[in-house]
Amino acid sequence: MKMGFRWFGEQNDPVELAEIRQIPGVTQAVTALSDIPVGEVWPTSQIAKLKQTVTSAGLGFEVIESVNVHDDIKTGQPGRDQYIENYQQTIKNLSKYGVKVICYNFMPVFDWLRTNLNYQLPDGSNAMAYQPDRLSDDPNDLIQQIMSGSKGFEMPGWEPERLAHVQRLFAKYRHVDGEQLRANLKYFLDAIIPTCEKYDVRMAMHPDDPPFPLFGLPRIYKNREDMLKIEQLHESPYNGFTICTGSLGENPRNDVPAIIREFVKKERAPFIHARNIRFMNQAKTAFHESAHLSSTGSLNMYEIVKALADNAYDGYIRPDHGRNIWGENGRPGYGLYDRALGVTYLNGLWEAITKSRA
Repeated sequence: MKMGFRWFGEQNDPVELAEIRQIPGVTQAVTALSDIPVGEVWPTSQIAKLKQTVTSAGLGFEVIESVNVHDDIKTGQPGRDQYIENYQQTIKNLSKYGVKVICYNFMPVFDWLRTNLNYQLPDGSNAMAYQPDRLSDDPNDLIQQIMSGSKGFEMPGWEPERLAHVQRLFAKYRHVDGEQLRANLKYFLDAIIPTCEKYDVRMAMHPDDPPFPLFGLPRIYKNREDMLKIEQLHESPYNGFTICTGSLGENPRNDVPAIIREFVKKERAPFIHARNIRFMNQAKTAFHESAHLSSTGSLNMYEIVKALADNAYDGYIRPDHGRNIWGENGRPGYGLYDRALGVTYLNGLWEAITKSRA
C-alpha cells in the first residue's frame, strides 16, 4: 500500500511538508487547490506549481482530495453540462502531472457533519465529535457552531462563501430524493468516466459522513448496498470508492473489513481513509474520533488492515482524523502528531500481518 498524508497547502495548513516527509513510510502528499472555486477548471499553471512544491519536499503527487462537484451537477440543474465539461478538463489537466486518483463526494449541502470540533477526552486531548442530541433544527445554527469551533481554519466542505447561502442550497435540494440524486450521479459518471479511462485517472467517491439522513437531505453512499448500486451506474474500474473506515464505521451495522475485502478484490477501492471512532452511548448513535488503535476505538483496525493485506492492496491509503495532542492547537482533526502516530500504527500492523506469512 502507498501511504499518504493530507496537506492543505502552504497558506492553509500549519503542518509543513518537511514535517510530513519525516514520518516513516509516508510517500505521498494528498492535497488540492482549495482556492479554486467549485466548478471552475483547475489551471495547469497552478497544478504545476503545486506539484513542484510537493515533489521538491520529496513526496509524491498522485492523489487529489478533493475536486469538489458543483451543486448544479448534484441537483441536476440546467447549467450542469458546463460544470461537467470543466470537470473533464480538470481531470485532463491533473493527469498531465501524474495524478492517478481523485477523491470526491456527492453529499448534498454538508460534506460532513460534527457537533463539536474540540470535544475534550479524558486524557486531555481534543477530538471531533458527533452527538445527535446537540443538533439544532436550524442549519444556520449548526453552521455557526462549526465555524466557531474551527479555530479560524477553513474546514473542507464548509467553505464560508458557499454556506453563507445555505437556505438557497437547501431550496436547490428540496425536490431531490435519493433516487434523483443517484440519477444525477449516473449522469455525471457517464460523462466523466470515459475521460478518466482515456487519461488513466481513477475516481474515488467518499462515503456520506455520517452515513444516515440529516435534515431531510438524501444520502446515497451509506453502506455496501449503496456501493453496489453506485458500481452499477457505470461499469468501469475507474468508477471507484474511497473507503473511509470511520465514515462507514459510524453505522455499527456496516461490516467494514468485509466491505474492504469485496471492493478491493473487485479493484474498486483505489483510496482508503483509515481512522477509528469511539461510540459514546449504548445506542451507538453518538461518537468521537479516537486514536487509530483498536484498543482505544470501537473499530477493529487489525481486521481492517488484515482485509487489505489479504488482498495484497497496492492502492493509496492515509490516516484520517486524529486527535489534537501534546498541546497542538491547529486545524481540528488534522494535527500532525496523532496522524503520524496513526501512520506508524498502520504500518506496524501491515508489517506484522505480512511478515507472519513469510
